[in-house]
Amino acid sequence: MRDNDVASLLPSDSPIQLLNAAGEPVEGAYELPDRDTLVEAYRRMVIARRWEAQVTALTRQGRLATYPSAYGQEAGEVGSVLGLEDRDWLFPTYRESSALLARGMHPREILAFFRGDWHVAYDPYEWRASSLSTPLATQSLHAVGFAHGEHLQGRDTVALAYLGDGSTSEGDAHEAMNFAATWQTATIFFVQNNQYAISVPLKHQTRSRSIADRGAGLGMPGVSVDGNDVAAVIAVVREAAERARAGQGPTLIEARTYRLEAHTNSDDPSRYRESAEADAWREQDAIERLERYLAATGELPEVPEAEEIAQLTRDVMNEDVTVDPLELFEHVYAEPRAALREQRDALAAELATREA
Repeated sequence: MRDNDVASLLPSDSPIQLLNAAGEPVEGAYELPDRDTLVEAYRRMVIARRWEAQVTALTRQGRLATYPSAYGQEAGEVGSVLGLEDRDWLFPTYRESSALLARGMHPREILAFFRGDWHVAYDPYEWRASSLSTPLATQSLHAVGFAHGEHLQGRDTVALAYLGDGSTSEGDAHEAMNFAATWQTATIFFVQNNQYAISVPLKHQTRSRSIADRGAGLGMPGVSVDGNDVAAVIAVVREAAERARAGQGPTLIEARTYRLEAHTNSDDPSRYRESAEADAWREQDAIERLERYLAATGELPEVPEAEEIAQLTRDVMNEDVTVDPLELFEHVYAEPRAALREQRDALAAELATREA
C-alpha cells in the first residue's frame, strides 16, 4: 500500500510467540486463543502426527508411491486451518495433507493422489481446497486469481496459499505476491519455512534477514511467527484474514519450523544435515508445548480418534482399487475438445481389443 510507511510493513525482529517451548504463555501484541480453540488445536495436531507416522509407514510397505511428510509441522498445518473460516479456501502444495485432514477430509480422498489413483480425488468445492500441487508455487497464482474473482462477485472469501521456503524462490511466488499487493486481494501467503528446499538450506536460497521481510518491498505486511507455536499461528492467521476481509489486502506470513523427517520417502537427509540439528528442533515441539500448557490448566484432552484414523487409513490403503483408464479424460474440460474425444475413443478401442 503506497500510503503505508514501509517500516510498518516489516516483521518483528523475532518470531511472534504466545507459548514458549515450556508451554508457558508469552506476553505480546496478540491474545492467546480461547480454551476451546486450543483444545481443538491440540486434538487435531495429535491426530495429524499419528496420521503422518502412519502414512510414512505405508510408503515403506509399498502402499504409496511417494509421500512428503509434515511430521513436526503440525502447528502450521492445523493452526492455519483453525485461523480461517470454513468458507475460506486453501491452496496447498504437496506437503499439506495434514491441513486437509484437519479440515475433515477422508484419508482415502487425500492419499489417492500419492497412490496414483486420481490426480484430485476430492471435490474442491465441497472442501474449499484446490488440488494438492507438486509444481512449486503455481498454487500461489491460483489463490490470488481466485481471491480476485471472489471480490469481483461481491464475496469476501479469503484464499490462503501454502508455500515452502524453497518455493518462495520461484518466480511464480513473486508474481503472485506482486499481483496480490497491487490489486489488494484477500490472499494470505503462508510460508512454512522448514529450513530446507529438499537438500538446500535457507542460507543458500536468500540473503534476506527473513522471508517475511519481502512483504514490505511489495507493499504488504510481513509477519514472522514461531511455526511450532500453534496458538501464535492461529492468532496471526486470524488477524491476516480479518485484514483481508476488510479490504486491506494480502499478508505474507513466515512460519519458522523444521522438517523432522525426509523430504519424501526417497530422500536421505543424513547426506546434507546433522542429526543434532533435528534433535535441537525436537525440543521446540509444537504438541509437547501445548500439552504442557493444557495440562497445567487442567484441560488436556484424550485423543482416541488419532488411532482410529490411523486404523482407517490402513484399511483404505489396503483396499484393492480398480482404476478405469478412461477416467483420464474426465474433468479436463467442461465441454471436451474434439482432439480429446479422439484420444479417448482411441484408448477405448485399444482397451476393448485387449479385453477381447
